[in-house]
Amino acid sequence: MKRLLWHTTVFAFLALFSCRHTPKDKASFEPTFSTYQEAADTSVQNRKNEIFYGILTPVEISTIFSRLNVPLVDSALNPISNNNLYQSASKVSLNIGVYGVNFGYLKLFGISQRMFNYVIIIREMSAKLGIPDQILTKYFRDIQSDIADEPDTIQKLMNDAFYEIEDHLRSGGRESTAGLIVLGGWVEALYIATQIVYDPSNPDPEVVQKIAEQKYTLTSLLSFLKNYYDDPVVVYYTKKLLFLKRYFDAFDIYFKKGDLEIDKNKQIFIASGSAMTITAETLNQIRDYVAILRTEIVTP
Repeated sequence: MKRLLWHTTVFAFLALFSCRHTPKDKASFEPTFSTYQEAADTSVQNRKNEIFYGILTPVEISTIFSRLNVPLVDSALNPISNNNLYQSASKVSLNIGVYGVNFGYLKLFGISQRMFNYVIIIREMSAKLGIPDQILTKYFRDIQSDIADEPDTIQKLMNDAFYEIEDHLRSGGRESTAGLIVLGGWVEALYIATQIVYDPSNPDPEVVQKIAEQKYTLTSLLSFLKNYYDDPVVVYYTKKLLFLKRYFDAFDIYFKKGDLEIDKNKQIFIASGSAMTITAETLNQIRDYVAILRTEIVTP
């Protein structure tokens, strides 16, 4: 079986922030948004936009934040001190995903010892899941060596490490555990996006658009988790995601007739224009519920 976990869900959040987010002057807030781009330049009008509907590995999510002027907000991170407080396999799995996103978030601000601390925590928590240390040793050795003097190199090594984790869990019939890692990472990424990048008082339309497009990602995640309903923890968090889905179902995204292309291999929609309406109330409901869900996940 092909890498069902990562590769069938890859690239979800890459489109979340496909352009740089720059401060804008305060303006009256309209409760609906349009994703149509208006420009006199024909080359801009005809530009194809990609909307990803899969899910990134926890480390790959860092590509989202690298496209933005995202500030470093310490309170947005799950403290590494929580590591020793996670005892159940489900809590460990969920927070490996959380810590993977935190690693990617910190990487945005340069290579630092603090970033390496999260690498160490991911290794320690993987051991709690019974993943042999020798599987990950080569990656962590390279990450801490001179080989890893470039952020892109570090990301690839960490991403490969997550692939090894997935392979080990799948070979042992523990796909649901790997699924919880994905779930934890997705929730953490959406949490950082809605809490740090999204400004309720002055929302950026393109940021709003990319958050809204997560309705496709959520559908993919729920479809994936259906395979593991024999795990009561998966069932529990699936119910939480289904409740979140109610907010995403409150609005629609429409594509121009004849404009939409679908690449199933890359799991993307390609179109030069689309339209969507989403209320401020719905956005804030998504933001608030994700914060609650994330708090539950990271609380020991």
